[in-house]
Amino acid sequence: MTKAPIKLVIADDHELFRQGLRSLLLRHRDLQVVGEVETSAALKETLAQNPCDVLLLDLQMDRWLLGEVAELSHLTKVLILTANETIENSVVALRAGARAIVQKRFAVRTLIEAIRAVAEGLVWMPPSLQAEIASQWGNSGLKQLTDREAQIVCYVGLGLRNAEIADRLGIAESTVKTHLNNVFQKVEVRDRVELAMYALRHGLVVNPNPTNEPHQS
Repeated sequence: MTKAPIKLVIADDHELFRQGLRSLLLRHRDLQVVGEVETSAALKETLAQNPCDVLLLDLQMDRWLLGEVAELSHLTKVLILTANETIENSVVALRAGARAIVQKRFAVRTLIEAIRAVAEGLVWMPPSLQAEIASQWGNSGLKQLTDREAQIVCYVGLGLRNAEIADRLGIAESTVKTHLNNVFQKVEVRDRVELAMYALRHGLVVNPNPTNEPHQS
């Protein structure tokens, strides 16, 4: 059975950018652009008329939209497109509910990868941003997690699925699920998105094997 295409809305105030991006996205059969918007005032109405799986949002359209990410994230999955290299805005956007940060200078294939990850419920961001975020927070999260749990949280932060985590650690996928259920209760998060943010806040993303001990289930 063929999967339905991922429905996208592009929100950016530069018409040439929107047109170019639409053209590139439509080369992929699993992606479908169902709407475009050039002003923040029209954004919510557009989303109501054209429900989408992922919103490609430029934070700096005709006004600063950072404060509205939380509300928009209740309507659809938000992927931030930005030309801004500073980490602060990215962190605020992620905390507000954005699922991905993609800088406009990146190659289109990177954006496609991020769109597909977000559509599947994952969090995506470039390794450079992961490292910057992790470096600004300590590794206090290690205190309440076992070594194996910290490894799994790291891989969730990197966007890996349970099967991929199991393969990397040489354990059963069911074991990964058991560890994740324990982690959710320990750190009081509701889903993988919140857990990915926890991993970044506590510096768990950059070191999947914190104690260098042999793998164990």
